[in-house]
Amino acid sequence: MKRSWMGGFALVALCTAGSAFAAIDATRVGQEIKYDESQTKVGVDVRVGVGGLTGDSGDRTAPGPLLGITAGAQPWRLVGLEAGVEGQRLPIDDVRVGDEQALYRYNLGVLAKAGPLVMDDKLRPYVGAGVGVSYINATDGADTLYDNDFIQEVPLAAGLDYRFSETVFAGARATYRVLFGEEFADTVDVDGDTSGNLLNFGLMVGGRF
Repeated sequence: MKRSWMGGFALVALCTAGSAFAAIDATRVGQEIKYDESQTKVGVDVRVGVGGLTGDSGDRTAPGPLLGITAGAQPWRLVGLEAGVEGQRLPIDDVRVGDEQALYRYNLGVLAKAGPLVMDDKLRPYVGAGVGVSYINATDGADTLYDNDFIQEVPLAAGLDYRFSETVFAGARATYRVLFGEEFADTVDVDGDTSGNLLNFGLMVGGRF
């Protein structure tokens, strides 16, 4: 129940992006995805947000803040690419460890996203998918139960970007990350198996040139 609001926000973002895709005239698709090197936009953004683990891992942790920096390019009108780094603190909610203990997540990932420009080319709803890897680091007071671990991620995103000018933009995004190889809490569970994924929400501001 404590993460039901996360699913609601993700569903709204996904439906918004999906509705915008349905409005694209199929006859324009070929023109929209044509690569034009002279028109390629690149940029950098800074993002802040909050999110948490789901499943068994979510039962023992609480949502925590995140901070990220991303470099992106828009080589096609409908399709963009980005690569970034992200850090997140996930507080541990477990009576077997002391107060103020947490898991720190350090992420490196890439994402491809697609979406149309609407509202006089100022608003872009989009969906995206990518790959990434994170390092999970348990604080010293929790390392008797929680292990440091590398995990693989498949991020699935839905969001909105708004362009204020040719160079300044802001946006909001929901990202559901499917996790693989997570073993950082295997010793915590009786069955010795960590399960769960990661759901984050973020706001970003950046510039293109």
